[in-house]
Amino acid sequence: MVRIAGLVLMLALAGQGVAQEPPAAADPVAAVDVFVGSDDGGNTVPGAAVPFGFVNVSPDTTGGSTNGYDGKTPVTGFSFTHVSGTGGNSKYGNFRVTPTVGAVDPRNLVFARSNEKGSAGFYAVDLKGQAGPIRTELTATRRAALARFTFPAARDANLLIDVTSAVQLMGNGPRATGAEAWFDDDRTLLGRASFTGGWNEAPLTLYFAAAFNRAPIGFGTWKATRGTLALQPGSARAAGGDQRTDASVQLGGYATFDTRGQRAVQVKLAVSFISAEQARRTLAEELPDWDFAAARGRAEAAWRDVLAKIQVTGGSADERRNFYSALYRSHTMPHDVSGENAWWRSPAPHYEDYYTLWDTFRTLHPLMTLIQPERQRDMIVSLLETYRHTGWLPDARIAGANGMTQGGSNSDVLIADAVVKKLGGFDDALAFEALLKNGDVESDDPINQGRALRDYLALGYMSLNETRSASRTLEYAYNDFAIAEVASALGRKPEAARYLKRSRNWRNLWDDRLKCIRPRYADGGWIANFDCDHLYPDNRTAWWDAPFYEGSSAQYSTYVPHDVAGLIGKLGGEAGFVAWLDRLFDGGGYEQGNEPDFLAAYLYIHAGRPDRAAERVRHIMANHYRPARDGLPGNDDAGAMSSWYVWSAIGLFPNAGQPFYYIGAPIFSVSSLHLEKGRRFEVRAPAASAAARYVVGATLNGRPINRAWLTHDEVAAGGLLELRMAETPGDWATRFTAPPNPYLAAIDARPGK
Repeated sequence: MVRIAGLVLMLALAGQGVAQEPPAAADPVAAVDVFVGSDDGGNTVPGAAVPFGFVNVSPDTTGGSTNGYDGKTPVTGFSFTHVSGTGGNSKYGNFRVTPTVGAVDPRNLVFARSNEKGSAGFYAVDLKGQAGPIRTELTATRRAALARFTFPAARDANLLIDVTSAVQLMGNGPRATGAEAWFDDDRTLLGRASFTGGWNEAPLTLYFAAAFNRAPIGFGTWKATRGTLALQPGSARAAGGDQRTDASVQLGGYATFDTRGQRAVQVKLAVSFISAEQARRTLAEELPDWDFAAARGRAEAAWRDVLAKIQVTGGSADERRNFYSALYRSHTMPHDVSGENAWWRSPAPHYEDYYTLWDTFRTLHPLMTLIQPERQRDMIVSLLETYRHTGWLPDARIAGANGMTQGGSNSDVLIADAVVKKLGGFDDALAFEALLKNGDVESDDPINQGRALRDYLALGYMSLNETRSASRTLEYAYNDFAIAEVASALGRKPEAARYLKRSRNWRNLWDDRLKCIRPRYADGGWIANFDCDHLYPDNRTAWWDAPFYEGSSAQYSTYVPHDVAGLIGKLGGEAGFVAWLDRLFDGGGYEQGNEPDFLAAYLYIHAGRPDRAAERVRHIMANHYRPARDGLPGNDDAGAMSSWYVWSAIGLFPNAGQPFYYIGAPIFSVSSLHLEKGRRFEVRAPAASAAARYVVGATLNGRPINRAWLTHDEVAAGGLLELRMAETPGDWATRFTAPPNPYLAAIDARPGK
């Protein structure tokens, strides 16, 4: 009788929409494949790290991309700093450690590999040396890493640390301008290196402290070029390493061990932007002992904590592996370097390597706002501190320098997303001041910060006198909408009205005949011989100078996130809009491997066609994401590409900068999101399958809804969204009503007003 009553009570609670605790899921750490996207353009880093940790100790290979890695070419060693999923020129790859046997020689270090393995917070591989395999095992903390090398029995097993190392991408990586290294005692090597070049060419200086778990039989420093090698045994300080005229110049340290008895040697190394002594303190703080298993366990626990923010059940094994690998990659950048702010020495949280907001504002940061709100607050505080001390909110930043700005001032959207979702925890007035500077002040360096506003303010669009004129016009228009939202939230109605009006500037480049965005000259004339589908209208034009940055007009024309109703009107109504989107997808114009049309599949919802959105989204997930080394559709872009998958797989998707989420086509029967203050929001779709991809009915907390969106408040409050899935579409949500935006409620935002 008690069991029946309990069952009745559970059913009653479910009927009221109270989310019950989901069944225990398998360990999400076991579902992560750290190699997904590491080859063929994904550019992810397979090495050991903790969530948002600056140190990501990973193998560097001769054929690596910006991640320093590929799965086929020889390994040159294991460096401690990397960026993940990025394109462009390389950066970091510092303090590379390479194990060898024999005479100390840091030149031409290349090793075949076998038995390569990895998991969240751990990496291992065998390097094939002439004396036998050298087993390498790596784990990490936020600013340090611990490596264990198991050598063959030898009297001359070496660990070589290249202080001047950097990831080189066809010679376009950072170049050392100087370095030094010295042994403080026979177990402790300290040093620093300065660099210029690579992605964002601003100078960079990093310090390090390295410690060995046992005394070597020999140690010292070295200098090398292709043709020369000079060893300095003992603790004498070595300096030099200027690579600006000779890229082969290297400087570093070495330690030699007798491994005929004890074959394992451990080294731990910490990095710092401030000093070698700071790095030494970090070693004591983050790696106080030599217990490799314990350090690995702490790293794994940190990953288990963040992966548990979203629990999923159902779906296939590959889909779960795709999902948790994507959620893992969504927690890699920007890097938390709090305590390492060498630029204005502030105790505030500090993050570097926003590489770049142009990618991550769309999917990654809205995900953090929902499941990692404290992290997102800290990131915004860091961005605002950057504005306070540099004069601009960066759209990109790495290693202490702003740049490069690919499109608009998309920090505006990131700030608006936090404001309209009531994230809190940062200075609203300072944020608004920074947004107004983005929107009103001509940048002194628009490649690296702010906007080029002269044409935009005078003409209502950027003319072909400017680089990336058409794509930046579209982004500036949405940036203006974001500023209008923040102004409205702060009660600044005149500014809200002014920026809301400016947010319609995208229409000034709309060609009614071609039905796409078309670049214009300053005199108002259209660019001639134009085709909406071509990536670049003039193939004599460099990619940076083209009217559309990394995309075509067809792709960018979908980027009107704030005025989809206006876009539908330009296309003659809902039927014309659906046909227009169909041409983009069916004609091969859509590009999942780049961000500009990330929202395109979900725009069908605005025309009352959630079924078409489901078809497109499911096709993208099934055909462009695989749990394999080449399993991503393009650069992961610091987790932006992965976050797209995370959202789509659970059946929700953000329109970044606005307080609502689209309801999509979940692939899991249960997705449980653990939110702030112990709340939980659950999406249940018991019948979801490869065939059952259409939502034909929905209830929110037990009450039927006939709309394919939820407000942020509805999700953040916690609750239960139940979706009835079917193999054929129904009439659910076929009449679209726009989500409310209370922050603009006092201003008439209807198209044409």
